[in-house]
Amino acid sequence: MPVDRLHLVRHGESTWNVERRLQGATAHPPLTARGRQQAAAAADVLRHRVTGPVRVLSSDLVRARETADVVAAALGVPVVSEPGLREQALGDLEGRLTADLREQPVPDGLDVTEVRWGGGESIADVHVRLRALLARLLGPDGADDVPDLVLVTHGDTLRVALAVLDGRDHRDVDWRVVGNGEVVTRDVGASRATGPG
Repeated sequence: MPVDRLHLVRHGESTWNVERRLQGATAHPPLTARGRQQAAAAADVLRHRVTGPVRVLSSDLVRARETADVVAAALGVPVVSEPGLREQALGDLEGRLTADLREQPVPDGLDVTEVRWGGGESIADVHVRLRALLARLLGPDGADDVPDLVLVTHGDTLRVALAVLDGRDHRDVDWRVVGNGEVVTRDVGASRATGPG
């Protein structure tokens, strides 16, 4: 039985969200008290959406893992760590205050989504990573025969994953805000034959 429903969860508010610091793939920023409340609210949403056996995978970064622990406890299953769900790595920009950032020109011949800002990953890199991950997870052997799969991840990673699921490339990511603790559910059963991307 392949996955029928994919539930993408953005982690709850972290200390660096409050400080307005670029987190990227920095591992240690934990959830705030509000972030733990958002995780509990996401767990409540999922208790009503999940209709059968479920598996919970999480980015291994602390803010996502703390969110996933709350979600998984509510669903009565363990969390499986999945580094492929990490946020876009931002290299030496990580930890900087957003107020201190200055606009930089995009190099000739590249789209803004193809630049490895700070020496980290480009959005194009993240798109490639998520296309491979989702193809594996949503394939016939990917989720251990569960109809519901919960992926706890990060804002930009979640938006890129939605682009992959919709068959859009890295230049066509929908950048609308997905709030901390928000759950986005997709029926993926219909796209099983072709796979994501």
